[in-house]
Amino acid sequence: MHELSVCQALIDRVTLIANEQNARQVFSVRVAVGPLSGVEPQLLQQAYPIAAAGSIAADSELELETLPIRVLCSSCDQESDALPNRLVCGHCGDWRTTLVSGDELMLQGIELERETA
Repeated sequence: MHELSVCQALIDRVTLIANEQNARQVFSVRVAVGPLSGVEPQLLQQAYPIAAAGSIAADSELELETLPIRVLCSSCDQESDALPNRLVCGHCGDWRTTLVSGDELMLQGIELERETA
């Protein structure tokens, strides 16, 4: 289950950002996950509380956003949605496409409470 190591790296990054912002607490962490990222969202959700335990994000909620798979066609130069097992152009049906999105795993945002001066 490599999702635990992904969550640990995520918590490391969240902790770094929280420290830079003089945060007192992290309430939520938003992550965008593409279907081709190699990460299973349900396992990521399950691993998150384990990785966050004892950190500034211990009581935070992990919010996941699923990103679409998009391809750019070499033949008709159009961008379209695609399926994980069928990366063909949605306009002309050509198989010569380039993946535009769908393989990402991105930290989108953090909701936190800052220390008051």
